[in-house]
Amino acid sequence: MASRKLFITSLLFVLAFSSMSFSLGARNLLQTTTSPNIPTIPTLPNPTTFTFPPLPSIPTLPQGVNVPPLPSIPSLPKPTLSPLPSMSIPTAIPTLPQVNLPPLPPTSLPNVPSIPTTLPSIPFFSPPPSTSTP
Repeated sequence: MASRKLFITSLLFVLAFSSMSFSLGARNLLQTTTSPNIPTIPTLPNPTTFTFPPLPSIPTLPQGVNVPPLPSIPSLPKPTLSPLPSMSIPTAIPTLPQVNLPPLPPTSLPNVPSIPTTLPSIPFFSPPPSTSTP
């Protein structure tokens, strides 16, 4: 959906800028010998610099013997799986009963038209004779 909107927008831009008035205006600007008077851009004042307050200092961590040891990770019991139930697999494949089907009635297929494989020839007309010699 977005690509369709982008395509339509770009198509409108192309149609707008290819109109006759834009073309004539561009041609007029290209044919002028003097450059047009463009107003100068005024200079802007320099912005004032803002200083941020200093960041607080990072507190120091206690060093040495005062640090308590980390707790140990408790051991978990080992999971056990129950044995899978046994299945008896039959070794003999049962035989299927034989089924006799009646023969199909004869049917005729409808005639399908053939598709032409050659292209028809298109007559080409010769151009009219020229009135002047090159």
